[in-house]
Formats: sequence, C-alpha cells, structure tokens
Amino acid sequence: MDDNMITMIMDDGSEVEFTILESTVFGGSNYILVTDAADGEDGECYIMKDVSGPEDEESIYESVTDDSEYDALISIFRSMLEGEIDIEE
Repeated sequence: MDDNMITMIMDDGSEVEFTILESTVFGGSNYILVTDAADGEDGECYIMKDVSGPEDEESIYESVTDDSEYDALISIFRSMLEGEIDIEE
C-alpha cells in the first residue's frame, strides 16, 4: 500500500480508500486532510480528527463537524498546500 493512502472502515462496514494530502497537530490533536479523488482528478476533501486512545491498536478517525474547528484547520491546510492544490469550500 502507498504510504499516503489510508483505508477507512465506515459505520456500515464498507471500506473506502483515501489519499492523505497533509497532516497537522492542532490543539494537541492529530488531523489529516484526505481526498477521495484519484491522482490529478477533482474530488472531495475531508478533515479527519484522530480520536483513538492509547489502548487502540489502529487509529480511529472522525470527520470534523465543529464549524470553528473546521475553519481553523482548513486555513492551516490551505497554507500548507499553497500552490500545490486548490481547496474550495
């Protein structure tokens, strides 16, 4: 598996592959920006927060739904990826 790919198991048990575009730490939590798009194609981006505990063997991610948290993170990711990709809302 490619290092920048992640497979997430959804609530319904289905598996979805995402490409990790970037990662950051904000407020003591780990976040990743992922996309469902194939390389060079347009797609959706999602900001995911690592909510796993120290006892978890694998990372557990949840979508960021808090508006102020999302706004701060999208600004950070845009700065990190400036000139590489265009993130639209």
